Parts: sequence; structure tokens; C-alpha cells
Amino acid sequence: MQQGFYFDELSLGQSAELTRTVGARDLEAFAEVSGDTNPVHLDDAYARTTTFGGRIAHGMLSAAFISAVLGTKLPGPGAIYLSQSLRFRRPVRIGDEVTARAIVKALDAKRGHVTLETVCLVSGKAVLEGEALVLATKRA
Repeated sequence: MQQGFYFDELSLGQSAELTRTVGARDLEAFAEVSGDTNPVHLDDAYARTTTFGGRIAHGMLSAAFISAVLGTKLPGPGAIYLSQSLRFRRPVRIGDEVTARAIVKALDAKRGHVTLETVCLVSGKAVLEGEALVLATKRA
């Protein structure tokens, strides 16, 4: 079984990331799972009439990439997501390569809480910014 970092293995500034390329099928699958069928995500003709000029990914798809970093890399398996703030800065389009990154910002040893700065980038520009609070596993 994959093991993440125990609380005592974490340090300020520690970071992890993952990169995913967003495809049309990702938007369709996310719409199916979430129920968010807003045509700006699914209908080319409609999306061309919007301020975006074409289809864009669900903002929460990028947020899900942050969840993937926290649950698989930092702190990793066993971490419990407690909260997340999100600010959507730019749209993510089909074909964009999104890098989701989490950076340890604060550690609360008494509670086992880890505060992480979270960001998703496309071509080096933030498309999503926020802060996560997670409960990291402690050694027995």
C-alpha cells in the first residue's frame, strides 16, 4: 500500500505537484459525474457565443487536481481534506496542460493540521489559487 508523509516528515516549503492535459472527454466525464452540464463546458456552438469564445473546463476539475496532489503525494494517502478556499483566475481550455501544486505553509503539531498553499498553473500562469487544510497521519 502506498504511504504518504507522516506529520513529522513534513516541513515548511515542502511541495508536490502533478500535471494533467485536459481533454474533451475529461469535461464530459466530469459533467456526467458532477451533474454540471453547463453548456459552456459541453456545447461548442454555445461556448463560442460566450466571453470565453469556446469550451472551458469546469473550475472544479482543476480543484480536483489539487485534491489528487493532497491525496496521493503531499501529505498523501491517509490525509483527510478538511477545507479548501478557491479563487478562479483564468479559464482552462481543452488541450491545456494543468500543473497542480501544493506547498506546505503551516504546521500545527498539536492538531496534526497542515495548511498548504494550492495553485493550478497553465503555461506558468495561475488559473486557480487557494489554501487547503488537511489532517496528516501521525505515527502510532
